[in-house]
This record gives sequence, C-alpha cells and structure tokens, in this order.
Amino acid sequence: MRVGTLTTARRGTAALAVVLLCAGPVHAAPRSAAATATRYEAESATIVRGAAESNHSGYSGTGFVNGDNVVGSYVEFTVDAATAGTARIAVRYSNGTAASRAADIAVGGETVFAAHAFRATADWNTWATSTVTTPVTAGGAVTTGGEGGLLGVAVDPDWSANHYVYFMHTASEGNRVARMTYDGSTLGGYKVLLKGIKKNKYHNGGRLAFGPDGYLYASTGEAQDRDLAQDKNSLNGKVLRMTRDGKAAPGNPFGNHVYSYGHRNPQGLAFDRDGRLWEAEFGDSSKDELNLIQPGRNYGWPICEGICSTAGMTDPKKTWKVSEASPSGIAVVRNVIYMAALRGERLWRVPIDGENLGTPTAYYVGSYGRLRTVTAVPGRDELWLSTTNCDINGKEPPGADELFRVSIT
Repeated sequence: MRVGTLTTARRGTAALAVVLLCAGPVHAAPRSAAATATRYEAESATIVRGAAESNHSGYSGTGFVNGDNVVGSYVEFTVDAATAGTARIAVRYSNGTAASRAADIAVGGETVFAAHAFRATADWNTWATSTVTTPVTAGGAVTTGGEGGLLGVAVDPDWSANHYVYFMHTASEGNRVARMTYDGSTLGGYKVLLKGIKKNKYHNGGRLAFGPDGYLYASTGEAQDRDLAQDKNSLNGKVLRMTRDGKAAPGNPFGNHVYSYGHRNPQGLAFDRDGRLWEAEFGDSSKDELNLIQPGRNYGWPICEGICSTAGMTDPKKTWKVSEASPSGIAVVRNVIYMAALRGERLWRVPIDGENLGTPTAYYVGSYGRLRTVTAVPGRDELWLSTTNCDINGKEPPGADELFRVSIT
C-alpha cells in the first residue's frame, strides 16, 4: 500500500451544553436587560456517576443530584441558544463538607472554566448559587463534551436519483439518525428518521452503512449504561437495521429496530463480497473486537469482553489489546478488512476467510498518529484514510488532521 496526499481538516460548532458536578438547578440566560432565565432542574439532566436523591431539604424540583466525588462524575444540560453571544449560568448547589469541591464547566465540548470552586456551605440543607458568564454559539446540534457530535455519514444507494445523505449525530434529546438532500452545492431538507437513542459523554457508537439488502445499519453505544446492551427493547448497545425512512426493517429478529445486541461501543461497519456484516468494537480495558454480525445474536457485553465461555454469547472473530487497537472505522477491499486504530495508531489489514479471519498485519504504526476513519473508494482498489489528532486525546492544533488516499497493490 502507499499513502497519498493531505486534503483537509475541519472543526465544528455546538450549542450550549453544560457539563459540571453539581447538586441543584441551573439557570441559563443571554446577557441582556430583557432576558428571562430558563431553569433546568439537575435531576432531569444526564447524570453520570451520581444519582437523583431527595434525602435533604431546600432543593427545588423533585430532587437533587448527589454526584460522586470522583473524576468523571458529571451532570449535563443541553440548551439550544437562539443567537450567538454570551450567557450567564447560575448553578445552585450545596456542599456540606468543610472544603471547596472543584469541577470543570464545559460548553459545547470545550472547557470554559477549569476546576471551578464550589465552596462549602453550612451543611447539606444549605444552598448557594455560583454564577459564571460564557460565550455560546447558536444552533441545535450539540456535542457531549466527549465523543458526541457528528458520528456517522452514509450515502443512499440510489444517490443518482435522490441525492440523499444520512447522518447519525448528537442532538438535544439524545443521538438520532437523520436525512438530508444534497442539491449540488448545499444540504437541505433535514428530516429526523430515528430518535430515542440515549447519548452520553462516551460510548455513543454512531457509524452508518447500507447493506446489500438496501437497508440502513447503525451502530449504537450503551451510553455508559451497561444494562442497556442486554435490553432488546433499548436502541443502545446495538446494531440497528432500518428502512430509508427510519422504520424497523422487515425481518428484524425482535420485531423492532434491533439487529444484534450485547455491544459496548460498536464503531465501524462494513460488508464483505458475500454480504456478511463486520463490526469493530471498543472493549473496556482488556480486549478490542472485530465481530461478524448475525441477526439476533448476543455479543456479550457487559457479561463478556473478548472471548467468552458463557452460553448464548457470540465470540468475536479477532481481538486485540486496547493499546494496539481502540478501533474506529473499517472498510472492505478485495475481501480484506482494513481497520483504523486510534490508540494503536496504525491501520490493520485482516484477510477474510469465509466466516473467519486470517492473520492481521499492521501498517503505518505510529506514522500518522490516531487513525479515525477508513472508507473504500467506490469502484477502485483504494481507501480514504483520515486521522483524528486534533481531538481531546490527540491534542494537536486545528488544521493538523490529514486525509489520505491509499492504493491497494
């Protein structure tokens, strides 16, 4: 294989999304004399490593959030700002300890106040308000302060007739699948096809791929709620199969959108020349996976990570140490799987042998940093390969990411 040339990089914008460790409601308002604050109750927000409780007094709403005093605990609110500018965020909280508790405040995925001090109050029944002012951008598309945002893109198989483009992205209520039409210069006609996919800071999944059957497949993470992966009535921790209008595809094994379940944070999806579906998946701390996806199968999470001896679970066809993979996009060319690795900073080549896989070979190890997406170039024995070094993990400056064309020889 050989690597082509740098093409471009991009940055996104987001609406107001506040992520912080707190106990009470948040008020958000633009800075103008006539502005009216909007109240957001913490117990109705997205809560990670904490719980809504009511065993103290003085709170508003139906309760308060008791956040774990650990790194990674947060509460997230999504606010659609009508116009860009600045906004005040007033956080009502209690801190019955004798010391200040520090928490970051992030807006649109960017930390705007690091280690903001929430000072001690007299006791857990005494409340105080901490107010900050921050810039915001207008819009309804949001990140999650982590791995949310624009997650996946797919082009309709009948592109020449309809010019449809499908997206999976993070929105105010969660992750969703949507469709737009490209008119030759711009995208328009935004239409939501599927909502109700829970979002979180991490484990959103989000890849899209059309199968040879004409249906749209989507990978969804369990949104850091492990039990959702085994819940066949949940859209999270799954590979979904749907029509081009977002309805559950006929023939799905459970009569809903679910095609397979028991997934932690599934990523790349690709079909081989015999119509089999392959999927790359982030493991927890032990093993990353490459799975052959079959309808109705249970892929084990959270009971299993990697090879599993539990009855009823489907084992991956290949596993890696997380330091060698942390897989993202996959593509199939000449009936060989190519898998981009983030933490592993390499491109894996894995030959397909029926329903099994041959010996993996690694390319470009450490040469280009974190590799995010690999896509087959239509009609050619080539790949498009992109880096993701400008994210929070890569820490490179804007404009440092690259898009390569790779020839398979």
